[in-house]
Amino acid sequence: MNGPAITTKIALGTAQFGLPYGISNTAGQTPLAEARAILTLAHAAGIRTLDTAIAYGNSEVSLGELDVSAWQVITKLPEMPVSGAAAVSSWVHTQVDESLARLRCQTLHGLLLHRPAQLLGADGQALYRALLATRECGRVSKIGISIYGPDELDQLPPAMRFDIVQAPFNIIDNRMARSGWISRLQDAGCELHVRSIFLQGLLLMQAAARPAYFSRWNALWRTWEGWLKEIRLTPLQACLRHALQTPGIAKVVLGVDNATHLADILAAAAGDVPTPPAELPTDDTNLLNPAFWNRS
Repeated sequence: MNGPAITTKIALGTAQFGLPYGISNTAGQTPLAEARAILTLAHAAGIRTLDTAIAYGNSEVSLGELDVSAWQVITKLPEMPVSGAAAVSSWVHTQVDESLARLRCQTLHGLLLHRPAQLLGADGQALYRALLATRECGRVSKIGISIYGPDELDQLPPAMRFDIVQAPFNIIDNRMARSGWISRLQDAGCELHVRSIFLQGLLLMQAAARPAYFSRWNALWRTWEGWLKEIRLTPLQACLRHALQTPGIAKVVLGVDNATHLADILAAAAGDVPTPPAELPTDDTNLLNPAFWNRS
């Protein structure tokens, strides 16, 4: 895969711009000067999409100070605290207006729901109509949802159609592919944006640095490390190339702590990767979902 093809598939995650993020993060929140250096390098490399969320601390404010008017910015709504059609509509439009003000942008490229389960509740139809309205009035180009697994897509009414679905995907988490949802989204003209390709940095960790909680999956780690040794790739190279080369994935969302980290990613992304061992993927959400991690 060549350079331009790589960069067009990368979206820059910016959670680190607003809060300390990731199990392997030891540096804390990314300072504004470093965030500027990251954006400069990313833009020079051809990356044009930024992924953020209202819930990511002051990420949107930081991005606004960095002038992201030339970028395609995707943000996410938090859990909706109101009920009733009028209140839902007002809340969504207010959230969009406030995000645009913080970002100092005229429009959003994408608006996603962080809690799509709310679409199944009593106000689900009102919430969906409010999302559609933001797109119809031109404040938002694409609407979508951010999910933790394909089962959330199974539960949604077929009439609810989206432009973007963001989901976790990595070497040990191929639930989106095995469920058939990658193909179904592609057939429906919906973009799949994948995140967590490093599983918050867990897949990049040396064995000695891995927290004790993860020792219950030692057989999986032995397979992972043995395969890397066999194919002579670093964890970074294998994770990146696997996600970037999986058919049906429109964007790979990558969060970085500093410009050096991004430079390493750009250097590691090009090249081939063999098919991972069949025993690597798992359905164990205690491993795949960081919300379940017990780090004590």
